[in-house]
Amino acid sequence: MNASNMSFAELDRDTLEKIRALEAELGTGLLAVKPALKPADLTPEQIEKLKAKERELGVILLAYEHE
Repeated sequence: MNASNMSFAELDRDTLEKIRALEAELGTGLLAVKPALKPADLTPEQIEKLKAKERELGVILLAYEHE
């Protein structure tokens, strides 16, 4: 994967307002990206491994299906 596979989503006013409402509800910021990659369907055990590696490395990891 490279940077050309991901870009910010173009949002209409209604969609942007829904995202802002969710940000307020969650108390956190959100990024909307175009769905260029299919997210991987991970088991709970795999998710825990992913989260542990994120904590260890200080990064955010996105699991996706290989083409």
